[in-house]
Amino acid sequence: MAAASSAPVLVVTEIFRSLQGESSFAGLPCTFVRLTGCALRCVWCDSAYAFSGGSTRTLEDVLAEVARLGAPLVELTGGEPLEQEGFYPLAAALCDSGYAVLVETGGHVPLDRVDPRVIKIVDIKCPGSGMESRNDLENLKFLGSRDEIKFVVADRQDFEWAEAFVEKHALDEGHVVLISPVFEGRESPIAAPVAEWVRDSKRRLRLNLQIHKLLWGDVPGK
Repeated sequence: MAAASSAPVLVVTEIFRSLQGESSFAGLPCTFVRLTGCALRCVWCDSAYAFSGGSTRTLEDVLAEVARLGAPLVELTGGEPLEQEGFYPLAAALCDSGYAVLVETGGHVPLDRVDPRVIKIVDIKCPGSGMESRNDLENLKFLGSRDEIKFVVADRQDFEWAEAFVEKHALDEGHVVLISPVFEGRESPIAAPVAEWVRDSKRRLRLNLQIHKLLWGDVPGK
C-alpha cells in the first residue's frame, strides 16, 4: 500500500498582485498570498473574510501563481499565516526562488521557525484590539534587524500604550516601528490626530497609512 503524500498544502483565501500598502515597502508592486484562518478576533479586523473558507492548494500551485503574477516582492498574510504548517515550506521556497518575502503576523504564534531570510512585520496588539492578552512577548527575541513592528491604534490610549511598550523594550533602537490608525472602509477618522501624535513623539515612530485603502477602499484583492 502506497504511503500517503506528505507534500505541503495550504488553505488559501486569495492570491493577487497589488501595491504594498503598508510598512517601509509601501508603494512597491507586490504579490499577496492570503492564507485562511486566524485564532484572534481583533475588534477592528479588516480581513475577517479570511477567517474561514478558502481553497486547498498545493505548494507547487501557489508558487506557479506567484510566478505568473510576476512581482519580485511577495507578502504572506492572512488571517494568520503562521498558523498553517504549509507556511514554512512556502516561505522557504519563495526565498529560494529569489523573491523578497514579507510575512504579516499577529504576533501570537512563535516566530522561531520563520526562515531568517523572511522579513517579519509583527503586530503588537494594543488594548483597543481586545487581543492584548494574546501578545507573545517571547517573540521579541526572534526579531532580526530588518524586521518591523506594527501597532494598530484606535485612540489616544492605544497610542500612549504603544509608546510605552516601544520605550520599555527599546524597539525603536533597532527596528522600524509602524503606527497604523484604524481605518473604516477607505477612510480613517483618526489618521490626522495619529499623525500629529507620531510627529510630536519622543520615540522614533513611523506613520503607517494603508494606501491600498485610500486608493481602492476596504475590498478583497486590492
